[in-house]
Amino acid sequence: MELNFLATILLSSLSSASILLIATLGLAVVYGLMGVINLAHGEFIMVGAYSALTATQIGLPFLLAIPFAVVTTMTIGAVVEFLIIRKLYGRLFDTMLATWGLGMVFNQVAVLVFGTVSPGIGMPQWSFKIGDYSLAVYPTLMIFVAAVILVFIYLLMTHTVYGMKARASIQQPQMAQAIGIDSSRVNTMTFAIGSGLAGLAGAILLPIIPATPSMGLFFAVKGFLTVVVAGPVTLTGSALAALGLGGGASVTASFMTSVVGDVFFFLVTAILLWLYPMGISAKWRRKL
Repeated sequence: MELNFLATILLSSLSSASILLIATLGLAVVYGLMGVINLAHGEFIMVGAYSALTATQIGLPFLLAIPFAVVTTMTIGAVVEFLIIRKLYGRLFDTMLATWGLGMVFNQVAVLVFGTVSPGIGMPQWSFKIGDYSLAVYPTLMIFVAAVILVFIYLLMTHTVYGMKARASIQQPQMAQAIGIDSSRVNTMTFAIGSGLAGLAGAILLPIIPATPSMGLFFAVKGFLTVVVAGPVTLTGSALAALGLGGGASVTASFMTSVVGDVFFFLVTAILLWLYPMGISAKWRRKL
């Protein structure tokens, strides 16, 4: 088998895994630091995509539309946490039902406002060749983007006052309250950051996956399973799970079909959850 072909498959698979990771990180942050499973995460991605699309339609360059989408989804996330999530802490099933219902509301609002079909912004037509094989630049660039976002979250959680408060609130909640940490404010910020990461994903991936009311479902299922497989060490666990599941599914799809790739994803997920019911990172010493 040609080395050029293998290199092409490797880069394509890393790109697919990176896209999955970008779409998953917001969910991982909220679940890892708050213990909240946000079933509206896919709809926050959709809101980010529509926010970026709307910004470009009113004349903003795409690079400025991305922070606009992040601010929009962060604001919505803070409001949702204050009005809904805050009242449901410690009630996992109720939180899942509430966010599921919220996702349905977002979906229907998107249908009413934007319709079922929206114009895309088009992907930059840049490509590069590896031997006789050609790869698009923008999807490949997602490998670098995912790495940057991952490093940013790591630094945010380990080298900032907010990060220390957030980790203290989840790891030692009673001690955190005893030393004066306002857990409510920290939780609002955490949910807003998770929502902003979802919006960032929707905006960045807009040239690859056009905005539609149902686009969130594409990410929500695989993102949720990735976080569950990752386990309690959500950041590094999610990175490893996305690389294994997303990359493996892409490699399988390259040699066979996309349907077989999806079968690989769900089959390996089931096997990993059978072997590691608490996630692959359950026994890791690292906590982030």
